[in-house]
Amino acid sequence: MILVIDVGNTNITFGVYSGEKLVTSFRMISQISHTSDEYGLNLISLLNLNNIKKEDIEGVMIASVVPQVMHALVNSILKYLGRKPYIVGPGIKTGIKVKIDNPREAGPDLIVDAVAGFELYGGPVLIIDFGTATTYIIVNEKGEFFTGVVSPGIRISAKALWEDTAKLPEVEIKKPESILAKETISSMQAGLIYGQIGQTKYIVNEMKKASGYTDMKVVATGGLGRIIADETEEIDVYDPTLTLRGLQILYEKNRKSKPQLHEFEDGDRPE
Repeated sequence: MILVIDVGNTNITFGVYSGEKLVTSFRMISQISHTSDEYGLNLISLLNLNNIKKEDIEGVMIASVVPQVMHALVNSILKYLGRKPYIVGPGIKTGIKVKIDNPREAGPDLIVDAVAGFELYGGPVLIIDFGTATTYIIVNEKGEFFTGVVSPGIRISAKALWEDTAKLPEVEIKKPESILAKETISSMQAGLIYGQIGQTKYIVNEMKKASGYTDMKVVATGGLGRIIADETEEIDVYDPTLTLRGLQILYEKNRKSKPQLHEFEDGDRPE
Protein backbone atom coordinates (compact mmCIF):
# COMPACT_ATOMS: atom_id res chain seq x y z
CA MET A 1 0.00 0.00 0.00
CA ILE A 2 1.06 3.60 -0.49
CA LEU A 3 0.09 6.75 1.39
CA VAL A 4 -0.67 9.91 -0.60
CA ILE A 5 -0.98 13.31 1.06
CA ASP A 6 -2.54 16.46 -0.40
CA VAL A 7 -1.66 19.48 1.76
CA GLY A 8 -4.14 22.23 0.92
CA ASN A 9 -4.75 25.64 2.42
CA THR A 10 -7.74 24.41 4.42
CA ASN A 11 -7.25 20.64 4.90
CA ILE A 12 -4.60 17.96 4.64
CA THR A 13 -6.17 14.99 2.86
CA PHE A 14 -4.63 11.54 3.25
CA GLY A 15 -5.39 8.58 1.01
CA VAL A 16 -4.21 4.97 1.14
CA TYR A 17 -4.00 3.10 -2.16
CA SER A 18 -3.63 -0.59 -2.85
CA GLY A 19 -2.67 -0.58 -6.50
CA GLU A 20 -5.19 1.72 -8.18
CA LYS A 21 -7.85 1.20 -5.50
CA LEU A 22 -8.41 3.88 -2.88
CA VAL A 23 -8.71 1.88 0.35
CA THR A 24 -9.49 4.78 2.68
CA SER A 25 -9.08 8.53 3.08
CA PHE A 26 -9.18 10.97 6.00
CA ARG A 27 -8.44 14.62 6.75
CA MET A 28 -6.75 16.97 9.19
CA ILE A 29 -7.01 20.76 9.38
CA SER A 30 -3.93 22.33 7.81
CA GLN A 31 -4.32 25.76 9.41
CA ILE A 32 -3.34 24.43 12.84
CA SER A 33 0.36 24.01 13.55
CA HIS A 34 1.43 20.56 14.76
CA THR A 35 4.72 19.04 15.83
CA SER A 36 6.08 16.02 13.97
CA ASP A 37 5.05 13.83 16.92
CA GLU A 38 1.48 15.16 16.82
CA TYR A 39 1.25 14.51 13.07
CA GLY A 40 2.80 11.08 13.51
CA LEU A 41 0.59 9.93 16.37
CA ASN A 42 -2.56 11.21 14.66
CA LEU A 43 -1.57 9.50 11.44
CA ILE A 44 -0.83 6.15 13.11
CA SER A 45 -4.12 6.38 15.02
CA LEU A 46 -6.13 7.09 11.85
CA LEU A 47 -4.41 4.25 9.98
CA ASN A 48 -5.16 1.86 12.84
CA LEU A 49 -8.81 2.93 12.89
CA ASN A 50 -8.96 1.89 9.24
CA ASN A 51 -7.28 -1.46 9.97
CA ILE A 52 -4.04 -0.46 8.26
CA LYS A 53 -0.72 -1.19 9.94
CA LYS A 54 2.15 1.23 9.46
CA GLU A 55 4.21 -1.69 8.17
CA ASP A 56 1.73 -1.98 5.28
CA ILE A 57 2.77 1.43 3.92
CA GLU A 58 5.58 0.93 1.45
CA GLY A 59 5.83 4.46 0.09
CA VAL A 60 4.56 8.02 0.46
CA MET A 61 3.89 10.83 -2.04
CA ILE A 62 3.15 14.42 -0.91
CA ALA A 63 1.93 17.53 -2.72
CA SER A 64 1.79 20.72 -0.67
CA VAL A 65 0.82 24.35 -1.16
CA VAL A 66 1.52 25.15 2.52
CA PRO A 67 5.32 25.21 2.97
CA GLN A 68 5.20 25.97 6.69
CA VAL A 69 3.75 22.55 7.59
CA MET A 70 6.20 20.51 5.56
CA HIS A 71 9.10 20.26 7.99
CA ALA A 72 6.98 18.71 10.75
CA LEU A 73 4.91 16.59 8.35
CA VAL A 74 7.90 15.11 6.52
CA ASN A 75 9.68 14.40 9.80
CA SER A 76 6.58 12.60 11.07
CA ILE A 77 6.63 10.33 8.00
CA LEU A 78 10.33 9.60 8.48
CA LYS A 79 9.98 8.93 12.20
CA TYR A 80 6.69 7.07 12.46
CA LEU A 81 6.49 5.25 9.13
CA GLY A 82 10.19 4.86 8.45
CA ARG A 83 9.70 6.04 4.85
CA LYS A 84 11.29 8.87 2.93
CA PRO A 85 8.45 10.55 1.03
CA TYR A 86 8.50 11.73 -2.55
CA ILE A 87 7.48 15.40 -2.74
CA VAL A 88 5.91 16.90 -5.86
CA GLY A 89 8.34 19.50 -7.16
CA PRO A 90 11.49 19.85 -9.25
CA GLY A 91 12.99 16.49 -10.15
CA ILE A 92 9.72 14.54 -10.00
CA LYS A 93 8.73 12.69 -13.17
CA THR A 94 5.23 13.73 -14.23
CA GLY A 95 4.78 12.92 -17.90
CA ILE A 96 3.32 16.44 -18.26
CA LYS A 97 5.07 19.35 -19.98
CA VAL A 98 4.45 22.67 -18.22
CA LYS A 99 4.29 25.28 -20.97
CA ILE A 100 3.33 28.40 -19.00
CA ASP A 101 5.75 31.37 -19.04
CA ASN A 102 7.32 30.47 -15.68
CA PRO A 103 6.89 26.72 -15.05
CA ARG A 104 8.16 27.06 -11.47
CA GLU A 105 5.06 29.13 -10.67
CA ALA A 106 2.81 26.13 -11.30
CA GLY A 107 1.63 24.91 -7.90
CA PRO A 108 2.10 21.25 -6.96
CA ASP A 109 -1.68 20.85 -6.71
CA LEU A 110 -2.09 22.02 -10.31
CA ILE A 111 0.60 19.62 -11.50
CA VAL A 112 -1.09 16.71 -9.73
CA ASP A 113 -4.50 17.61 -11.18
CA ALA A 114 -2.96 17.95 -14.65
CA VAL A 115 -1.36 14.50 -14.39
CA ALA A 116 -4.55 12.84 -13.17
CA GLY A 117 -6.78 14.60 -15.68
CA PHE A 118 -4.57 13.70 -18.64
CA GLU A 119 -3.83 10.11 -17.55
CA LEU A 120 -7.44 9.27 -16.73
CA TYR A 121 -9.40 11.29 -19.30
CA GLY A 122 -6.93 12.06 -22.08
CA GLY A 123 -6.40 15.40 -23.72
CA PRO A 124 -7.44 17.99 -24.35
CA VAL A 125 -9.04 18.23 -20.91
CA LEU A 126 -10.08 21.14 -18.73
CA ILE A 127 -9.75 20.41 -15.01
CA ILE A 128 -11.57 22.51 -12.40
CA ASP A 129 -10.57 22.17 -8.75
CA PHE A 130 -13.08 23.71 -6.33
CA GLY A 131 -10.77 24.16 -3.36
CA THR A 132 -9.87 27.15 -1.20
CA ALA A 133 -9.25 28.78 -4.57
CA THR A 134 -11.05 27.61 -7.69
CA THR A 135 -8.57 26.71 -10.41
CA TYR A 136 -9.12 25.99 -14.10
CA ILE A 137 -6.32 24.40 -16.15
CA ILE A 138 -6.11 22.94 -19.66
CA VAL A 139 -3.89 20.04 -20.70
CA ASN A 140 -3.81 19.54 -24.47
CA GLU A 141 -3.62 16.35 -26.51
CA LYS A 142 0.22 16.44 -26.30
CA GLY A 143 0.15 16.40 -22.49
CA GLU A 144 1.05 20.09 -22.26
CA PHE A 145 -0.31 22.13 -19.34
CA PHE A 146 -0.27 25.51 -21.03
CA THR A 147 -2.81 27.75 -19.32
CA GLY A 148 -4.71 28.28 -16.10
CA VAL A 149 -7.18 30.56 -14.36
CA VAL A 150 -7.36 31.13 -10.59
CA SER A 151 -10.39 32.64 -8.85
CA PRO A 152 -11.58 32.93 -5.23
CA GLY A 153 -13.16 29.73 -3.96
CA ILE A 154 -16.67 29.58 -2.55
CA ARG A 155 -15.41 29.48 1.04
CA ILE A 156 -13.18 32.51 0.50
CA SER A 157 -16.11 34.44 -0.95
CA ALA A 158 -18.36 33.36 1.90
CA LYS A 159 -15.76 34.30 4.51
CA ALA A 160 -15.38 37.74 2.95
CA LEU A 161 -19.13 38.28 3.20
CA TRP A 162 -19.49 37.59 6.90
CA GLU A 163 -16.13 38.95 8.04
CA ASP A 164 -16.10 42.19 6.05
CA THR A 165 -19.72 43.22 6.58
CA ALA A 166 -21.24 44.35 9.84
CA LYS A 167 -24.60 42.56 9.74
CA LEU A 168 -24.25 39.49 7.52
CA PRO A 169 -24.03 36.20 9.47
CA GLU A 170 -21.95 33.10 8.87
CA VAL A 171 -24.05 30.66 6.81
CA GLU A 172 -23.94 27.07 5.64
CA ILE A 173 -22.71 26.82 2.06
CA LYS A 174 -25.49 25.07 0.21
CA LYS A 175 -27.88 25.67 -2.66
CA PRO A 176 -31.11 27.38 -1.47
CA GLU A 177 -34.53 26.19 -2.60
CA SER A 178 -34.80 29.09 -5.02
CA ILE A 179 -32.68 31.91 -6.36
CA LEU A 180 -35.63 34.16 -5.48
CA ALA A 181 -34.56 34.41 -1.83
CA LYS A 182 -36.74 36.20 0.70
CA GLU A 183 -34.42 36.49 3.73
CA THR A 184 -30.75 37.09 4.52
CA ILE A 185 -29.39 33.55 4.85
CA SER A 186 -30.89 32.17 1.64
CA SER A 187 -29.99 35.43 -0.13
CA MET A 188 -26.34 34.87 0.77
CA GLN A 189 -26.51 31.20 -0.21
CA ALA A 190 -28.06 32.12 -3.55
CA GLY A 191 -25.35 34.67 -4.26
CA LEU A 192 -22.55 32.27 -3.34
CA ILE A 193 -23.80 29.19 -5.18
CA TYR A 194 -25.42 30.73 -8.24
CA GLY A 195 -22.54 33.19 -8.49
CA GLN A 196 -20.09 30.27 -8.63
CA ILE A 197 -22.28 28.42 -11.14
CA GLY A 198 -22.38 31.48 -13.37
CA GLN A 199 -18.63 32.03 -13.07
CA THR A 200 -17.95 28.38 -13.89
CA LYS A 201 -20.14 28.42 -16.99
CA TYR A 202 -18.60 31.64 -18.30
CA ILE A 203 -14.95 30.71 -17.66
CA VAL A 204 -15.34 27.22 -19.14
CA ASN A 205 -16.99 28.54 -22.30
CA GLU A 206 -14.44 31.35 -22.70
CA MET A 207 -11.49 28.97 -22.21
CA LYS A 208 -12.96 26.60 -24.79
CA LYS A 209 -13.47 29.42 -27.26
CA ALA A 210 -10.03 30.99 -26.73
CA SER A 211 -8.14 27.68 -26.85
CA GLY A 212 -10.04 26.28 -29.82
CA TYR A 213 -10.75 23.07 -27.89
CA THR A 214 -14.49 23.49 -28.07
CA ASP A 215 -15.22 19.79 -27.54
CA MET A 216 -12.71 19.04 -24.78
CA LYS A 217 -13.83 17.11 -21.70
CA VAL A 218 -14.37 19.12 -18.52
CA VAL A 219 -13.55 17.36 -15.24
CA ALA A 220 -14.28 18.84 -11.81
CA THR A 221 -12.96 17.91 -8.39
CA GLY A 222 -12.74 19.48 -4.93
CA GLY A 223 -14.96 19.42 -1.87
CA LEU A 224 -17.69 21.75 -3.09
CA GLY A 225 -17.40 20.71 -6.71
CA ARG A 226 -20.36 18.36 -6.63
CA ILE A 227 -22.77 21.21 -5.87
CA ILE A 228 -21.60 23.09 -8.95
CA ALA A 229 -21.22 20.02 -11.18
CA ASP A 230 -24.81 19.01 -10.53
CA GLU A 231 -26.03 22.42 -11.69
CA THR A 232 -24.13 22.93 -14.95
CA GLU A 233 -24.01 21.06 -18.23
CA GLU A 234 -20.52 22.47 -18.87
CA ILE A 235 -18.98 19.92 -16.44
CA ASP A 236 -18.84 16.41 -17.91
CA VAL A 237 -17.37 14.49 -14.96
CA TYR A 238 -17.17 15.09 -11.21
CA ASP A 239 -14.27 13.09 -9.76
CA PRO A 240 -13.93 13.71 -5.99
CA THR A 241 -10.66 11.76 -5.65
CA LEU A 242 -8.90 13.14 -8.74
CA THR A 243 -6.05 14.76 -6.78
CA LEU A 244 -5.40 11.69 -4.63
CA ARG A 245 -5.38 9.51 -7.75
CA GLY A 246 -2.94 11.92 -9.35
CA LEU A 247 -0.59 11.45 -6.41
CA GLN A 248 -0.89 7.67 -6.74
CA ILE A 249 -0.07 7.92 -10.45
CA LEU A 250 2.94 10.11 -9.69
CA TYR A 251 4.19 7.63 -7.11
CA GLU A 252 4.07 4.84 -9.68
CA LYS A 253 5.96 7.00 -12.16
CA ASN A 254 8.70 7.70 -9.63
CA ARG A 255 8.97 4.59 -7.50
CA LYS A 256 12.26 2.73 -7.43
CA SER A 257 12.80 -1.01 -7.44
CA LYS A 258 12.98 -0.97 -3.65
CA PRO A 259 10.82 0.95 -1.17
CA GLN A 260 12.36 4.12 0.25
CA LEU A 261 13.50 3.22 3.76
CA HIS A 262 14.60 5.82 6.26
CA GLU A 263 17.72 4.98 8.22
CA PHE A 264 17.14 6.03 11.82
CA GLU A 265 19.87 7.69 13.81
CA ASP A 266 20.46 6.79 17.46
CA GLY A 267 17.58 8.00 19.61
CA ASP A 268 15.48 8.86 16.55
CA ARG A 269 13.33 5.73 16.40
CA PRO A 270 9.89 6.02 18.06
CA GLU A 271 9.00 3.56 20.79
